[in-house]
Parts: sequence; structure tokens; C-alpha cells
Amino acid sequence: MKALDSIVLALLIVGGLNWLLVGLFEFDLVATLFGGQTSLLAKIVYIVVGLCALYSLKFFPLLTSKHRN
Repeated sequence: MKALDSIVLALLIVGGLNWLLVGLFEFDLVATLFGGQTSLLAKIVYIVVGLCALYSLKFFPLLTSKHRN
């Protein structure tokens, strides 16, 4: 599970950096690398990053349990 958690974290960081670029410079790196926002590869990257975000919801109980001890 630790390997999966590390992969998810890395992909979330990449996704967050992409959104930073979109917000600051209106530059979508994923779309640029994979042929536009509507290309199949770009859509796959967006879906995988979104699934990683959903997967990472499992970490919230870990945060709250540490504060109780």
C-alpha cells in the first residue's frame, strides 16, 4: 500500500502544479504535452489525477486520529 500511496501523492502534486500553471499563466501543461484538453491521453491523465484525489480522502481519518492522542 505504501507504494500506491507514494504514486498517488506524486500524481496529486503533478496535478496541483498543473492547476498552479493554469491559474497563474493560463497554461495547461497536461494539454500541451498530450495534444489538447480533449485528446484521449489528456483526458486519461485528468481522470487518473481525479481518481488519486478521491483515493486520498482515506487520509483524513489519519489526520484527525493523530490530533486526538
